[in-house]
Amino acid sequence: MHRLRTPICKAAAAAAAFLAVFAAVSLSAEPIATKEGVLPAGTELNEDQLDQPTELFWSELAGGKRSYLLNLGDMLFSSPTILGGAARQAGISCGTCHQQGGGNTKLFVPGMSSRAGNFDTTGPFFNPKADNGVLDPVRPPSLRGAKYLAPYGHNGRFASLRDFVRNVIVNEFAGGEPSPQVLDALVDYIQEIAFLPNAKLTAGGRLSKEASAAAKRGEILFNKPFPRNAAMSCASCHVPSGAFVDHQIHDVGTGGWQKTPTLLNANLNAPYFHDARYDSYEQVVDYFDKHFDLRLSAKDRSDLVAYLNAIGEADKPTTRNTVQAELEELESFSSVFDVAIPARNSEIAVLAADALGIEWRDLGEKFPGRTDTTVSGGVKERLRARNTIRGVVLTLRRIAMAAADGDFGRAAEAYAAYQKEAAAAADVLKQAEPYSLFNPKIWEAHFKAVKQLADIAKEKSRSK
Repeated sequence: MHRLRTPICKAAAAAAAFLAVFAAVSLSAEPIATKEGVLPAGTELNEDQLDQPTELFWSELAGGKRSYLLNLGDMLFSSPTILGGAARQAGISCGTCHQQGGGNTKLFVPGMSSRAGNFDTTGPFFNPKADNGVLDPVRPPSLRGAKYLAPYGHNGRFASLRDFVRNVIVNEFAGGEPSPQVLDALVDYIQEIAFLPNAKLTAGGRLSKEASAAAKRGEILFNKPFPRNAAMSCASCHVPSGAFVDHQIHDVGTGGWQKTPTLLNANLNAPYFHDARYDSYEQVVDYFDKHFDLRLSAKDRSDLVAYLNAIGEADKPTTRNTVQAELEELESFSSVFDVAIPARNSEIAVLAADALGIEWRDLGEKFPGRTDTTVSGGVKERLRARNTIRGVVLTLRRIAMAAADGDFGRAAEAYAAYQKEAAAAADVLKQAEPYSLFNPKIWEAHFKAVKQLADIAKEKSRSK
């Protein structure tokens, strides 16, 4: 399970006081630390989720294991270390915009977004050198099934996923030039992200017997030629047997040429169109009906919406986050050391130590401190969890320092110590779990208080 990063950006400084935990612990010469106030006031990264988007990998669906490259790419994808400038300082990672490999329907950055769910990748905030002077936000797409969805980018300008990933890092988020091994890992991870199963669809993209009668009528309409152009239909671009894409770009009157997006799992990807202009399938169908003069009746439009809902579903769209899920992800990430340290790979060992340190500190934020009034009880367990995590983070710092110095004997010793500490931490964290943000009642009370404090700060700002 791929855990969301939890950077502090939308709460006021007062709220940040009981969310930030171990920012003082640095792991390398250039520490990554979440910093409140880096992003504009009113930013929403949709990080406060307990039920998180489900993430599946093709290799796991086939009964295989997670590879070294997959674990490394997954780890890098969720770490701000590979990005630059404001993104790095704010704790933003690739996983911020593409949560669990999906999209981020609530993403909003003032000055960079025109509405929730879109983001200007050529704006001034994250990389002033890439600023085109126009607010032209796009919707961060889901990466599920990406290996079947070339070309890449909303306008399809990248034939290669590798080139697309490099562009995001270097040009959109002002990161340094990624090494070949970093790009290899990120591309492998993205290509491994699978579509979520949908019982209403067959392998060939046809509706199954689980679909409703309305959806089946909509399927017929979806394949029906347009009245004014018999060579076109909805299915001619969204090819059902080809992951509902045709690998082409088209101008459908929405502002230039855009590539055909997949409709698989699309229920999880609202708002719709390249710029997130539409909230619902009803609005999408209405637009195409008018733009292409499809002459649809009200019943036709309803049936098409039923069809889109059927093919856009997922059997299990979300997964509850738990301490165990967090620990399993940390174990996957730390396995990178099993290859990097024997290979004397300083770059990857330091990146892994940095990324794991951030992940452990974020996990520490799930256990409220003594002064957090939103949770009562379990003070001893919570403080023990926080202190245990602090020790683990310090050991990761030792790994980073040794690897940076090229002393891999010392790095191996520190890694052995880390493994023992991480194993011991599992019991400590599970004992504190009932008093943590993994408890739905405590989670609700905690973020209600955070919102209240943020609202107070917002009102104070307005009154100045």
